[in-house]
Parts: sequence; C-alpha cells; structure tokens
Amino acid sequence: MKLNELTIKKARELLDKGEVSSREITQACLDQIRAKDGEIHAFLDVYEDDALKAADKSDVRRKDALPVNPAAGHGAGLSPLDGIPVALKDNLMLQGKRCSAGSKILENYTAAYSGTVVRKLVDQGAVILGRTNMDEFAMGSSTEHSAYGVTKNPHDTKRVPGGSSGGSAAAVADNMCLAALGSDTGGSIRQPASLCGVVGLKPTYGRVSRYGLIAMASSLDQIGPLTKSVEDAALVLSCIQGQDHKDQTTADVADFKPAWKQDLKGVRIGMPRQAWAEKGIDGGVRSQVQAAIKKLEEAGAEIKEVDLPYTDEALAVYYLVMPCEVSANLSRFDGMRYGLREKDLSLFETYAKTRVKGLGAEVRRRILLGTYALSKGYYDAYYVQAKKVQKLIHTGYEAAFRDVDALVTPTAPTTAFKIGEKTDDPLAMYLEDVFTVGANVAGLPAISIPCGESDDLPVGLHLIGNWFKEDELLAIAKRYEH
Repeated sequence: MKLNELTIKKARELLDKGEVSSREITQACLDQIRAKDGEIHAFLDVYEDDALKAADKSDVRRKDALPVNPAAGHGAGLSPLDGIPVALKDNLMLQGKRCSAGSKILENYTAAYSGTVVRKLVDQGAVILGRTNMDEFAMGSSTEHSAYGVTKNPHDTKRVPGGSSGGSAAAVADNMCLAALGSDTGGSIRQPASLCGVVGLKPTYGRVSRYGLIAMASSLDQIGPLTKSVEDAALVLSCIQGQDHKDQTTADVADFKPAWKQDLKGVRIGMPRQAWAEKGIDGGVRSQVQAAIKKLEEAGAEIKEVDLPYTDEALAVYYLVMPCEVSANLSRFDGMRYGLREKDLSLFETYAKTRVKGLGAEVRRRILLGTYALSKGYYDAYYVQAKKVQKLIHTGYEAAFRDVDALVTPTAPTTAFKIGEKTDDPLAMYLEDVFTVGANVAGLPAISIPCGESDDLPVGLHLIGNWFKEDELLAIAKRYEH
C-alpha cells in the first residue's frame, strides 16, 4: 500500500513505530495531487512548502516525544493527528491563506484569523495540505456551482463528486490526503461521501464550533470529517469537538469518546416508512442498502419499521429556512468591507453590480427566495410556518428515538450523476438532499458509509443517531464496516 493510501489509524501506527516519517506521507500525498488533481480539480490551493515544513516539525516532535501545544488537550503525548496530512474545505479559514467559499466575490480574500477547528488541527500538529473546491457558499449538491470550475468524481470523471464538499470528498477518495474537513448544511458532507465512496460524518449541531466557518445557514451548518474509515472519522471528531466561547451555539456536553461494539445485540435500528416509500430511489441503490441492513441484522441488530411523520416536509422546510438565513448571512458581501468591489459607482450601483458580478446564479436564486420569504406579507406565511413545521419534525424524531437507537436510509437516492445532467433543473438537484436534510433540520448526528456499488459507482448507507450520541452511531457504523 502506498503511503498516501493509508488510513489515519495505520499511518499513526507506522509513525509511532518509526517505520515512516510525516514528511514521507506528506510527500506521497503531494505527489498524488500533482499527478491526479489536474484531472480531478479537488484543490484550489496547495500549500506544498508549508506542508513539508509542518511535516518536518512533526518528525522532530515525534523524535523528542513533545506535543506541539501541551494545552491542546493531549497531555504529554502527541495528538493522534500530529503529522497527518489533511485538507480543508474552502469555507474554513486558515490565517494568512485565501478563503473564497468557492465564490468570485471573495476571490482575493485572505483570512485574518483561523477558525476554531482549523486552529485545533494546527495546534495538534496536523499537516494542512491546502483548500478544496466546493459549491459557491456551499450551495449545491454537485460541486458544479463553484466559481473556479467543476470537481470530478475519481470513480468516473464524467460524473460529479456530489456537493457542496465535493473537493474534500474527491481528495479523500483519490488518496490526495488522509482526511479532509467539510461542512454540512443539508447533506454537504454525507452526500459527496456517498457518491465518492468514503465516510462522511455530520456531528450533532453544537458538537463542533462553527467559528471561522463562512456561514451559509447558521442554524443548520455543522463542520465534520471526510475519511477513509469510521474509526478515522471518530478520531478526527475527537480532535475538533468541544464547546467554544466564540460560538455560543456550541453545547456544554460531555466529550465524544468512541465505544466500539463486538456485535449489535440489543441495538434497535429503524427503517422510516416514509423514507423507504420514496419512489425516486434508484434500484441499485435500494438493493445495496437493503443488503447492508441485512448485514446489520446478522450482526445482532433488531431491524424494525418506524413511523417518522413530516419526512416529506423536511425538504420543504429546509428549502425555506436555509434561503432565509442565506439572505441574511450573505448581505455582508456588498462590496464595501472586503472582497470584490465595483468601483466609481453610486452606493446602490456598487451594491448591485458587485453582487451581480461576484455571486453565481444559484447563490442569487437562494438570496432572492430567502428575501421574498422574509418580506412583509410573506414572513408569517413562509418562514414562520416553516419554523413551526421544523418543531414538529424535531418532535417526530424524538418519538422515533424512544423506540430505536438509530435510523437507516440510503444517503442519496442515486449514484453519482453525469456532469451537467441536473444543472438546468434546480428542483431535481434539490431532491439529492431528500434523505440528508432531516438530520440538519433536527440538528441530529448522521453518517454515510460505503456499502457497495451499483454499476461500478459507490453507494452510501446513511445512519442517523440520537442527539449527542455519536458514540452509539459510530459503533453501529464501524460494526457494519467490518
């Protein structure tokens, strides 16, 4: 196995034994980027010199057995991520580096500070390889809406990698890094993980700080890992989690700690009746996920059908609440404070022409939808009503989790679709999120894990867990994986 193909766990073992160095692993990833990314376009920037310097420092620390930052929470030992090459989605700020959120309006913006999760990675000695491509401001399910070109799926370069964290998913799938961070507002970690055949984890809302994430929809966004295994996802989560006074939505809860299981005896997994009645599930996807559920049953889990009311409404609620928050969050990109600015115009013309030039069609569409739904005469009919239904959805999940420990569906209704196939039909693109948005609307943890292929393309198994029960969720996922 090549060094860039290692899981974090295996790399950690080899590093601890002194059989490989961080520089060697990092160089293998950089070589893979150089060889393959011209075709895949997973990265927007590669920090080669900085990455190699960080790797060399890690190797020195390992020789001396000294952590990069004793205050980072790993006692006298090295962090599990020390010396591990990782990539960052282009909406996560790293001080001194460009961060554009896939948009022309921030094309030359340099981050003035590092986000909390990025700072945690740096403090723990992770090697930051670069920033990955994404749908503009995380609005999309295919990474075709980036202002900097389309990312391609490593399994078939005529197809999309999913989105909006498509660059991160493709980078992990094509072994350009050992792990990557993404953000998930309605499925943007899990759906590309499914389409690219990797693991994607969305933690419970509030488990991980959003400080330093360029916001799309603040009540829905959550940062999480894309990895090559469930155990690696757990490892990354353990390193980036935690309450943060800079993000008041982070929760004061006990830290996540893995609790692996030998079998699934006593574990109850529910198949939501409404989700499985969805007619848009591709036949190959349905059969692969059903086979995966059979494997969970063979491991000792009790599989039962459950009622999950308002499943169909979750997509509608998401596509009302999200654009309303988009409208508010993106109002700051006005050509006045940072980013692109059309000069020598009146105030209104500066706003209008800067935003027309700097924001893509999908972003403008969602701003318009959100602004309309928040406008006088429509606020109560749309936004307020959506928030009421959101509470009902939350209550529905609460009832379900009194009966089961996890819920199971496909991650996406289809495998990776062809580039350009759905760009002219926004509604068809939005339906890619049909199984993933519920977890965001309710703030639940969820994971996508590979569960076979249909027509040589990856299929993802989607597991949703109870609030702040990532230990139980990942234990089920890991038992399936092995």
